[in-house]
Amino acid sequence: MSLDKFQLKIGYQFNNIDLLIVSLTHRSKGAEHNERLEFLGDSILNFVIAENIYLQYPEASEGELTRMRSAIVCGSSLCDIATKLEIGDLIILGLGELSSGGRARSSILSDSVEALIGAIFLDGGIVFAKKFILEWFKNSLRSVDTKSHLKDPKTNLQEFSQRLGICLPEYRVIGMKGPEHQKIFEVTCSLSALDEPTQGVGSSIRSAEQSAAAAALERLSFD
Repeated sequence: MSLDKFQLKIGYQFNNIDLLIVSLTHRSKGAEHNERLEFLGDSILNFVIAENIYLQYPEASEGELTRMRSAIVCGSSLCDIATKLEIGDLIILGLGELSSGGRARSSILSDSVEALIGAIFLDGGIVFAKKFILEWFKNSLRSVDTKSHLKDPKTNLQEFSQRLGICLPEYRVIGMKGPEHQKIFEVTCSLSALDEPTQGVGSSIRSAEQSAAAAALERLSFD
């Protein structure tokens, strides 16, 4: 698919085509790549989704809104969007990534969607960026299971394990640092469905466990 056809497909014509090209260029290709646009796009995406659910769920607490946003803006949803837009066909990769199947790698696909959002923002402004984000994520916004996603990550991960009939997650404190009144805890979460433990940090063991559980749920969304 050509860049012209891609712009027709997404319904947006770039004024600066170089922004589109950079958004599709992986770091393996050279010095000019899409990581800065990815950073920008990630921030804009989280802002737009946060605003939407803030208005849609006026009774939800800060923690509940955070968990809902994480459920909507996740690796699997970004990859689904990349697949529908056929971004994989256009990603510019170095030879190593190209030969190892980089066009189908979930992390590369999801990063490219975020970079594309950043490029649209720089080219057309927040109005266009918001329009496409809400269009691309409309199914996720409609189908978010508030009863499930308002639960904390540890609860969701435990219920996931029970549904699969596997051992429950195991949490282990692997370190702590900082003065006594400002301790930062490091925790791992082990689950048989994952090849290796995930890690989390927090100002308490519980918050660190929640962070590790959230990381496990995110990893599972890619598998």
